[in-house]
Amino acid sequence: MTKRYLCFLLLLGAITAQAQPTARLSRDELHDRVLGMLVGSAIGDAMGAPTEMWSREMIGTMYGSVTGLDSMVREPSAEGTWYMNLPAGGTTDDTRWKKLTVSYLLTQRGGPLDARAFAGHILTQYRADVQRLKNTSGDDPGAFEANTRRMAWLQEWAKVAKPYAAQNWPAYVDALSGFYGGEMTCAGLLYAPVLGTLFPGQPERAYAETFRLAIFDLGYARDLTALTGAMMAAAMTPGATPESVLNVLRDVDPQGYFQSRLVGRMGYRALERARSVVYKAAQWTPPAALNTAGLVFPRHGRADTLALARRQYAFTLLDGYNQDSPIRSGEIFQITLTAMLYGGFDFLKSLQFAVNFGRDNDTTGAIIGAILGACHGADKLPKDLVNQVLTVNKKHTETDLVKLADDLTGVIWARQGK
Repeated sequence: MTKRYLCFLLLLGAITAQAQPTARLSRDELHDRVLGMLVGSAIGDAMGAPTEMWSREMIGTMYGSVTGLDSMVREPSAEGTWYMNLPAGGTTDDTRWKKLTVSYLLTQRGGPLDARAFAGHILTQYRADVQRLKNTSGDDPGAFEANTRRMAWLQEWAKVAKPYAAQNWPAYVDALSGFYGGEMTCAGLLYAPVLGTLFPGQPERAYAETFRLAIFDLGYARDLTALTGAMMAAAMTPGATPESVLNVLRDVDPQGYFQSRLVGRMGYRALERARSVVYKAAQWTPPAALNTAGLVFPRHGRADTLALARRQYAFTLLDGYNQDSPIRSGEIFQITLTAMLYGGFDFLKSLQFAVNFGRDNDTTGAIIGAILGACHGADKLPKDLVNQVLTVNKKHTETDLVKLADDLTGVIWARQGK
């Protein structure tokens, strides 16, 4: 065999390998990954919800170091939990958005996703909630408060969705500029995981479709939403690895965010910073006489003092980086990537890092749980947490996660057959 012929065969093999389609999940495997995404997201939501927007000092004072689920001792709110003192496993609007997005996808059986229809679907739900409030009977304050929370959940979103659905672009631009006070919010991050799940092994397609439906996001926040969808698509493949999921941040950029002047691509910069935090924390050597006064230990069980000290050092480094990302979407994305890398893509370790770091814990936890739940599948998630979240959500929040997984799996499978 000549050297030239050998080179030809190697080149042909490389071309053939690139041309081969991504291996598909079987129907059972697909259902396991979809359920993993939904229940994993709900676990992250439930784990972070009790301490949402708390300081680390407050988390340490009340919980020690968070290691699992706890009851929701917090005031009900439109964006938070709808009910007072939910049991451990209860969830917030992060899980409600997954449910709403699945119900939208049930209306989109093939072809590109329709952003106008998505806006209309949100309006339909909002109007149903308004009607529920109007139909409240009697004069019981509790009933009116509960139905007001339901209505107020989508109130800000409806202000943007209404002109978008009507294609009134000047009104849409004005509404978007005032969405939640005009902050570059984490809006699309709440539903991007479900959209990305729809396109297993197609991160480029998932990015494009998620970007189209990120109608509540501005600037790089829209890119972060689309990147989250793309990472989900990469996670929904046989043999998904941390590298295959995270490489999406480098390889998928149809909108040209890497070419942005002055700023560049915030999503990839967050990955670089996350890797820096993890590397520096792993190399950090504490003083000979380690002062444990500033460490927060779990209330139950044993703890590795050195591991806690290094995690605290990682928190300090992450604090510094988040000063450069004061806007919610950038901060959430930075914490998400750092937590997954620090935890080695381990489901529980990654969530524990994020929740103990603090800030928007339910949303950060929900994104981490969705990505890692899809990577590992529901069968490989902690069974006690899975059972707790499935039971509590079905009983207390009108959310049947298994039914949602059945429905979404059917939509994905039908699309793959087209």
